[in-house]
Amino acid sequence: MVSDLMTWQITLPIALVAAAIGYLLGSIPFGLILTKAAGLGDVRSIGSGNIGATNVLRTGNKKLAAATLLLDALKASAAAWIVGYFLGSEAALIAGFFAFIGHLFPVWIGFKGGKGVATYIGTLLGVAPIMVLVFAAVWLAVAFTTRYSSLSALVAMLVIPVALWILGAEKVAAVMAIMTIVSYWKHKANISRLMSGTETKIGAKG
Repeated sequence: MVSDLMTWQITLPIALVAAAIGYLLGSIPFGLILTKAAGLGDVRSIGSGNIGATNVLRTGNKKLAAATLLLDALKASAAAWIVGYFLGSEAALIAGFFAFIGHLFPVWIGFKGGKGVATYIGTLLGVAPIMVLVFAAVWLAVAFTTRYSSLSALVAMLVIPVALWILGAEKVAAVMAIMTIVSYWKHKANISRLMSGTETKIGAKG
């Protein structure tokens, strides 16, 4: 029996189109746009310095943080949905992956973006929506017991590829595993702080 992972049907031109659409959508820095529009300045100047929802929360504006999380997730979902509608499921997966890459390395702000948690969730919503519930359950369980957003995300991102593989979604599992590894690399400072006990807990400002 041939593994699903070895049966990609997508052509290179279609893959490139999917990647470009995903990357450009993923590069939109909603955290930066929203905080500046709200008169809160440059979110990159506080906390961890990144443009994601967790750092936006450190401004003290919960609604803005929620909006950032939603928009960062939906830009990856939109990439997967739009590309998937016109070009198929494999193209959707590629678009979601490159939306994630675009968020991490956005062309509009010097390739210095977020850590990819929201776009990771958005990609899941676009290609394997039921797994968003698994991610949320794991995240909430860890967050409730530790109050660390970063640890909650790291654990959830570790669980997702394993769950997908067990369920037989090998292509999605492989792509999400790559995304997990990349996001772990982006979280290396958080991991260091978690190990030293100096990581900022959920709800703390600055």
